[in-house]
Amino acid sequence: MNTVTTKDGVEIFYKDWGSGQPIVFSHGWPLSADDWDAQMLFFLDHGYRVIAHDRRGHGRSTQVGDGHDMDHYADDLATLTAHLDLKHAIHVGHSTGGGEVVRYLGRHGESRVDKAAIISAVPPLMVKTSGNPGGLPKEVFDGFQAQLAANRSQFYREVAAGPFYNYNRPGVAASEAIIQNWWRQGMMGGAKAHYDGIVAFSQTDFTADLKKIGVPVLVMHSEDDQIVPYADAGPLSAKLLKNGTLKTYKGFPHGMPTTQADIINGDVLAFLRS
Repeated sequence: MNTVTTKDGVEIFYKDWGSGQPIVFSHGWPLSADDWDAQMLFFLDHGYRVIAHDRRGHGRSTQVGDGHDMDHYADDLATLTAHLDLKHAIHVGHSTGGGEVVRYLGRHGESRVDKAAIISAVPPLMVKTSGNPGGLPKEVFDGFQAQLAANRSQFYREVAAGPFYNYNRPGVAASEAIIQNWWRQGMMGGAKAHYDGIVAFSQTDFTADLKKIGVPVLVMHSEDDQIVPYADAGPLSAKLLKNGTLKTYKGFPHGMPTTQADIINGDVLAFLRS
């Protein structure tokens, strides 16, 4: 397996296929690089080098007990890009991975990066605060942690079979294979990483990072996202970016890179070629 070791001794697993301009994919919570299968194969076929890693504590990376915060996530991504000596890279992040990309650019700069796309992403800030009145109450995320601690397997099954892919919406046909693949990826990772990751994706404020970013960024978000509500995410991120473009979808779920892969892939490709 391809791995790179971080400065604090964590082995990060990654896939690296093809040649050409590199696209680096950062996955969502609590998944793995496997969640990018549809994107990896598509962009590989279109002449790109495609790279995806398992975040620390997730997938095949070390199930370490600490470092499950956005600064470590961004630093791990920087370790990977330096290890591969990437230049003119494109970074694509989904959900928590969108936060990872934004923090990476804000914390490590843009010298290796040409463009980025964030999909159903958690920035600027998910939790409700006095300065972010449109956010979700902290009790929502406390509830996620309680359900994870009580029965992680059941919790993951319910998330995948319900709001993540809008399978709880009338008229939406659920795919058992997609549900099982989400559950499989989640259960591969470590409970501690996923428990702490809920705080990382919900309580990290990315406002300052977004304001620093100068490269073109495509912000993709659905108005029917049940995991990261649209109004407090995509439009606000696009507004904070110096060179952001908002692409809004109707009726798509949070997990739209999987269920609407053909449309999402096509829109990202068009952005990269623009």
